[in-house]
Parts: sequence; C-alpha cells; structure tokens
Amino acid sequence: MKIFQPLVVFTATALLTLSAYSQKIKITEGSLDVLKNEKDINIEYTYNNLAVGKFDKEADYVKNKTEELNKKEAGKGDKWAEAWAADRKNRFEPKFNELFTKTGGLNFDYKAKYTLIFHTSFMEPGFNIGIASKSASINGDFTLVETANRNKVIAKGTIDKAPGRSFWGSDFDTGERISECYAAAGKYLAKKIK
Repeated sequence: MKIFQPLVVFTATALLTLSAYSQKIKITEGSLDVLKNEKDINIEYTYNNLAVGKFDKEADYVKNKTEELNKKEAGKGDKWAEAWAADRKNRFEPKFNELFTKTGGLNFDYKAKYTLIFHTSFMEPGFNIGIASKSASINGDFTLVETANRNKVIAKGTIDKAPGRSFWGSDFDTGERISECYAAAGKYLAKKIK
C-alpha cells in the first residue's frame, strides 16, 4: 500500500504536467500586457461555426447523438440535447471565468475596461466507458478588445488542444469532461498573461 500511494501521486502529477504542455496558446496579434495592471475583466463567449468530433457542424453532432441515445431509451437523447445546450452557460463558461480570474488575479466585471471574447471553434467530447476512455479537448481563438469600443482590438490569439479530463474516473459525463477543457484554457491563458 505504501508503494501504491506515491505511484498514484506521481501518475496524477505527470498527467497534469503533460496536459498543461499539450495545449498550445499563441498570441497572433498585439499583446495581452495591458491586463497586467488591470483588476477587472469582462469575458464573453461565441460558438458560431462550431465543429464537434467528426462532425463539421455542431447541429449534425447533436442530431446524431440525440437519435442514438433515444434509440437506447426513449427520451434519453432529448434530455442529453437539453443538457448539451445548457452546459455552455451552466458549466463551460463559469469554469473558464473561475480559473482565468483566479489564476490571473482579476475580478469578473461586465463594465471592465477590457473584454476578452473567447470563441470555441472545435470540441472533441471524448468518452469514458470505464474500460476505455478518450480525453476531451477544445480549440478556439480569443480577442481582447476595449469594452467601450469593440473595434479597438488589443490582442488576438489561439488556443489549441485544451485538454479536459477529470481524474479518479469521475468524467463519464460529456459536460464534465468539456468543462475541464474550459478550466484548463482559462487557467493557462491567465498564466500566459502573468
């Protein structure tokens, strides 16, 4: 038992380290340095033209998954589709906000001088069926603008392969895995600013 505990800690640490380095954050225009002296930030989200897994259109993914689940159990797919739509506001965005503001030492405020617009372009939902699993990931881009003048772009960048997986086998739920992607993206983007 004594050997097992250090092994678990080492494995979890190694996985966290690998996931931190597997995602790539790149500034493509401007600089995020203006945020270093700010206490507040506004964060907004967009999902237009979102691809999911092997589907180029989110609507096709949702339709396919809903039909698949409804065949297994009447109404199960419909409930899943409702949760899928609600997860953005209820899980994904709060996770990003929490980790971005906490790690970056910023407060979330709609009236902040700057607004960070995070656009998700791709989601890999992953899966966990107990005997096999695949981590979730998201790709996106971000734009930092002045809140009062959205045409004033301060910086732009991309986030690729933000990983999402809960440890200890608690990630059977798609929303749980993807919310961890947003947590990772928020955390490491804030670290990039620091």
